[in-house]
Amino acid sequence: MEDHKPFKYILLFIFAHFFHHLLTALVVPLLPFIRDGFGLTYAQSGLVVSAFTLAYGIGQLPAGWLADKIGPRYVLTVGIAGVALAGAAVGLSVGYGALIGFLILMGIAGGGYHPAAAPLISAAVPSPQRGKALGLHLIGGSSSHLVSPLVGVAIAGLIGWRGSFVAISLPVFIFGVALFWILTRDEVRARTGPDKAAARSDDAAAEVPTRPSVITVFLVMTATVGAFTGSVIAFIPLYLVDVFGASEQAAAIFLSAFFATGLWASPLGGSISDKYGPLTVFLILAIATGPLIIFLGAAPHWIVVAFVMLGIGMTLFVRMPVSEAYLVTAVRKKNQSTVLGIYFFAGMEASGVLTPVLGHTIDVYGFRTGFAGVGAVLTAVVAVGCIVLFVLKQTRKPESILA
Repeated sequence: MEDHKPFKYILLFIFAHFFHHLLTALVVPLLPFIRDGFGLTYAQSGLVVSAFTLAYGIGQLPAGWLADKIGPRYVLTVGIAGVALAGAAVGLSVGYGALIGFLILMGIAGGGYHPAAAPLISAAVPSPQRGKALGLHLIGGSSSHLVSPLVGVAIAGLIGWRGSFVAISLPVFIFGVALFWILTRDEVRARTGPDKAAARSDDAAAEVPTRPSVITVFLVMTATVGAFTGSVIAFIPLYLVDVFGASEQAAAIFLSAFFATGLWASPLGGSISDKYGPLTVFLILAIATGPLIIFLGAAPHWIVVAFVMLGIGMTLFVRMPVSEAYLVTAVRKKNQSTVLGIYFFAGMEASGVLTPVLGHTIDVYGFRTGFAGVGAVLTAVVAVGCIVLFVLKQTRKPESILA
């Protein structure tokens, strides 16, 4: 692939991202079907999501380390084909315990994708275009989150939610095998030819990392924002069905429309990040997220929910490429996959822990109180993080922090 232009790298990984999430995006929209099938409480329903999310987060750590040590090819393959095999097993599970177990396996396998993909993408483009490239890559994930609920619910309406997992696992597995063949035949390398000098310059800049204290605060903040947002999104279908009387199919369509926001918000966010700096953009998004979640719980009508979710979607899908661009820029190249693994691990693990807690809160106090509490706590955490970053900024030149 030495003659490939950056667009071809990005296009390959857009498709890889799409197939990676076709199965992982099924859990939440099919949750009403799973809940009814097993007669679950909100807390037990939250555990279904958390079983996958916690395992997905744990899988990021060894995957990031392995990608740095042995290269991304095998790790990426497990992140797609391995997810397909585990997803088929989810569909074949006959009890609640087996369902939880196979969701854990699917999560561990899925941890292989993101820490390996982001450094390859960032290496394929000039540094000033890094955010845009990572934003375009997220189109694949947003597309699968748009398509998967619609297809999954349609299949579930015909043959049940188990059939959705089994049927969708087949094309995912086929693409995973095809990707392995492509990566084996033509190793995906960083820029070549006229761009080699620029690549060396970018690599040299990456060897002057941002202070660990700043990176740590950033990781805590972005993981917290992602975790709190993810836990709320997990209950959106149940919120619409139980509070606003929507059908399960309508809730799935609503969720698909929400994820469609990523088709334009992620590339836009990446471009804005390239222009104004990823940390600056992130702080604006983080400050806005908590109040939006509070407004979500206070919504009197599903139309208001739709507008609030549009705002949450913008903060969510812009934050993703912004966070990845910041971390890729802030750490040494040899440690990028490892640090990205920590980033994905932290957000997913926190979300996995928070989701059943939020579910229990909803069981006891209702959706509105649960969402209000999540939004208030998130707002407080972000405020503290901003203060800490401000203090760190005073002890070093601004340009060393606002990457």
